[in-house]
Amino acid sequence: MKRKDLPSLRLDPLSLGDWLNAARNQLKQHPEETVSSLFALISHVIKVPTHFGISHPEIQLSDQDRHQLDHLFERLLSGTPLPYLTGKQEFFNLVFVVTPDVLIPRPETELLVNLALDWLKAHPGKRQALDVGTGSGCIAVSVCANLPDVRFVAVDCSFNALQIANENIKNHQLTGQIPLVQMNLLSGISGRFDCLCANLPYVPTDRLAELDVSRHEPLLALDGGANGLDLIKKLLNQSVDLVSPGGVIFIEMDFSQTSEIVEIAAAYFPNSFVRIEKDLAGLPRVAVIELE
Repeated sequence: MKRKDLPSLRLDPLSLGDWLNAARNQLKQHPEETVSSLFALISHVIKVPTHFGISHPEIQLSDQDRHQLDHLFERLLSGTPLPYLTGKQEFFNLVFVVTPDVLIPRPETELLVNLALDWLKAHPGKRQALDVGTGSGCIAVSVCANLPDVRFVAVDCSFNALQIANENIKNHQLTGQIPLVQMNLLSGISGRFDCLCANLPYVPTDRLAELDVSRHEPLLALDGGANGLDLIKKLLNQSVDLVSPGGVIFIEMDFSQTSEIVEIAAAYFPNSFVRIEKDLAGLPRVAVIELE
């Protein structure tokens, strides 16, 4: 549905309950969106808790708030992801600033964070970590918020993404614990690291057109080349002299890439132990490469 075809939500005078009823009626034509999105928009626009619309339907909306709600609702129905409308997304029980310059943090990536936390807790002497393709910074921030003695270097090739990551680092009082570096993968990194985390683009190029995510989220964070493994292969090649003996690498992956990633990891780290962890849907999601 094009924006110009959207019927107006305006009723005059307009209460919060009136707006919600009109929006609910239109939402019936878009089953992919839930009513909770409406409460999130209300919370964002009039700066109230998300349950406010249920308990205070009699509140009268100002012209400015009504106009902003109508505009955001139209964008929601046209397919713009809710986090880009509200400018935030919850991840690992933390709230992150997001914009169209970064991939929206997803529950699947929480598996990688959990795996990294478990490994770091089991190896208290290993505290130097890398987050490659940091985007919003959600991986490094989530780990450091739970383990204050871990130090991440967070890398991304996008300056705009690093600005968002920097904002999230500041919001969670982790400045100094997570320095940011702009570069293409690890081309300019030196030193040794105990733990490397990466959520790189891994979608095969010819599958991008099939995915709704490619309509709104940055292709730079999605396109992994012909088989989705271009950047992952380069990263593992560059990691050979950077990950310490006894260290670990966590890589988020597409469910179809298990055999290829195991082969690539074995080629660059022949003495490593490689396993694939499944997400809550039972799909292969994170490759774990443990070095001797």
